[in-house]
Amino acid sequence: MPRAVIRAGIIGIWQTWGMSETGVAPADLFEKVFNHERREQLEAADAADLNPYFRLLTSQAGPVVEMEGRETIMLGSNNYLGLTGDPRVKEAAARALEQYGTGVTGSRLLNGTTPLHVELERELADWMGSEATVVFSTGYQSNVGCLQAILGPGDTVICDSGDHASLLDGCKLSGAKLRPFRHNQMEKLEKMLRRAQDDGGGILVVVDGVYSMEGDVCDLPQVVELSKRYGARVMVDEAHGVGVLGARGAGATEMFGLEDEVDIRMGTFSKSLASCGGFIAADEEVVRYMKISARSFIFSASGVPASVGAALEALRIILAEGPQMFERLLANADYLREGLKSLGLKVVEPGMLPDGTVATTPVVPVVVGDDWKAVLLWKALFDAGLYTNVALHPAVPPGGALLRTSLMATHEREHLDRALEIVERVIPEFDGLTSD
Repeated sequence: MPRAVIRAGIIGIWQTWGMSETGVAPADLFEKVFNHERREQLEAADAADLNPYFRLLTSQAGPVVEMEGRETIMLGSNNYLGLTGDPRVKEAAARALEQYGTGVTGSRLLNGTTPLHVELERELADWMGSEATVVFSTGYQSNVGCLQAILGPGDTVICDSGDHASLLDGCKLSGAKLRPFRHNQMEKLEKMLRRAQDDGGGILVVVDGVYSMEGDVCDLPQVVELSKRYGARVMVDEAHGVGVLGARGAGATEMFGLEDEVDIRMGTFSKSLASCGGFIAADEEVVRYMKISARSFIFSASGVPASVGAALEALRIILAEGPQMFERLLANADYLREGLKSLGLKVVEPGMLPDGTVATTPVVPVVVGDDWKAVLLWKALFDAGLYTNVALHPAVPPGGALLRTSLMATHEREHLDRALEIVERVIPEFDGLTSD
C-alpha cells in the first residue's frame, strides 16, 4: 500500500480521536465562554435579579420613563437635549420613512446615498466649521473607519487611556504603533510624543473632547500645543461634546476656539442629535479619502432614512434654539452634582476651564469603589424608581466602580429633587459610601 495512503489513514484516525498530527488535542475555542472570570458573578447577579444590564425600557426615552412596568426617573440616558421625543424630530423621521422606505439596502458607496445624507453632511460641515463631513451608520463605525483609513502600520497613534473603546479598537485595527498615555496627564503625553519621533511615519494624537465615563473635559489647548510642537496631527472624539459645549454646540474644540487647529473631529447622532449614526468632520481632501478608504463606511449598509431625517431635523433645532437648551442642560448638571455632594457622596469633579469657570458636562459620576457595592447600590436605586448607569471593571480601573448619572435639558427641578430624595433614602444602607 502506498505510503501516502497509509499516512492519510493515520491522520484520519487522529482526527477522529480529536488529536492533531503532533498528538495533542486542540484547545476548545469555546473554553473562554464557559470559564471566563465573570461567569460566576453574572450567574449570581442573574439569580438575585441584580444584573444592571439589558433592563427593559418600555416607553419613549425622556426624563421620566417606564422601565419594566414602573415609572422611573431617568438619569442614565445620553438624550442630552431631550429631542428624541420632540414632535418635529419624530415628524421628520416619519417623512423620511414615507419617502424612502425602511432602508436603502446598500452601502453609501453604491445605492445607499439619498438627498437626506447629502443635506445632513452639508449642514453638519457648516455647524462644525469644517470643509466637509462624511456620515457613517453608527458612531462606533465612524471612529473605527476613520482610524483604519488614516493610519497605517508605519504610523504611530498616541491615545489617552480614557479614550472611548471605539477609538482604541480603531487604533488596533489600523496596525499603527500604539502609545497610550495616562488620562489627561500632559507630561505623559509629551513623553509619548518624544518617543514617537524615532518611530518613523506619521503621528496622530487621539483624545475625547468629553470623556464618557468621568465626564471631564480634555485639556485640549495643551494637547494641541504639544502635538503641533512635535509635528503630530490631532483627532478629537466629540461624541459627548456636540450639542452640549460651545456657543454653537459644536463641542469642546469650538469651546476652546481650536477649530482651525484640530485636524479631525468625530461626532455622533445617538446623544444630542436624537438618532443613530455618526460623522467625521475634516478638510475636503481628508473626507474624500475616507469615503474610498474607510472599510466601515464602504462595506456597511447606509443609515436608514428615518435615522438620517431625525438627525437632520435635530441639528436644525439645535441651530435655532441651541443656546437655551445648552444652558438648561448644564444648569441641571450643576444642580445634581451639588446635590449629590451635599449628601456626602464622592462625585468626580469636572475640572476647570482656562477662564476659571467650572467645566460642567452632562455626565456626573459618583465614585463607589467596589464592584458589588456599586451593583447593589444601583439595584436599590432602581427598585426605588431611579435609573442610573453602573460602570464596573474593566470599563473603569479596579476598585473604581462608578454610578454614572447623566442629565437632559428636559429634566425639571422636580425630577432632580425626587432623584436626590431617593438617593438620600437609599445610601444609609451602604457603609463607607459617604464622607460623613
